[in-house]
Amino acid sequence: MQDEESLVRRAQQGDTVAMTFIYEKHFDRLYRYIALKTGDRTEAEDLTQQVFINVCQNIKSYTFKGAPFSSWLYRIAHNQVVDYLRKKSRRPTDPLPDIEPTGGDDPVKTTEIKFEMEALAKAAEQLTDLQREVISLRFAAQMSIAEVAKTMGKTEGAVKALQHSAVEALRRHMAAEKTK
Repeated sequence: MQDEESLVRRAQQGDTVAMTFIYEKHFDRLYRYIALKTGDRTEAEDLTQQVFINVCQNIKSYTFKGAPFSSWLYRIAHNQVVDYLRKKSRRPTDPLPDIEPTGGDDPVKTTEIKFEMEALAKAAEQLTDLQREVISLRFAAQMSIAEVAKTMGKTEGAVKALQHSAVEALRRHMAAEKTK
């Protein structure tokens, strides 16, 4: 496997094989990041595809500036999500059916997972925007502390502190909900 920089340079020169490698390497993580941000799997699929359309259209303008290529991808994904949420808040929508978590064939387990996911989503609403961003990048996109720091333009120490405070806040909110 080639290093990321040479892969991107090949994609910038129109190499479709290189672009396919980039797509396959990053699609799942970007999708999970977007799905967590939007809360809608179908929209996340569409938005992830749109991110890669934007990447294909703009990859020639990408320049290496010391940050990983994935930082550029996540910035595009972040902007797609912001645009989507802005448009969504402007138009009236009918509530969509809930996406059912799967606990296999066990309806009790499925129900428990659904309640846990709802509690986590409610607790996440109490986090700051930066805390939610760190949690999304760390756990949905499965980025390392260093990758999150570069993506967000923060120090690794700041990311660790944000992650720690976010996890503690989630624990507190979820524990408070259980005692109600």
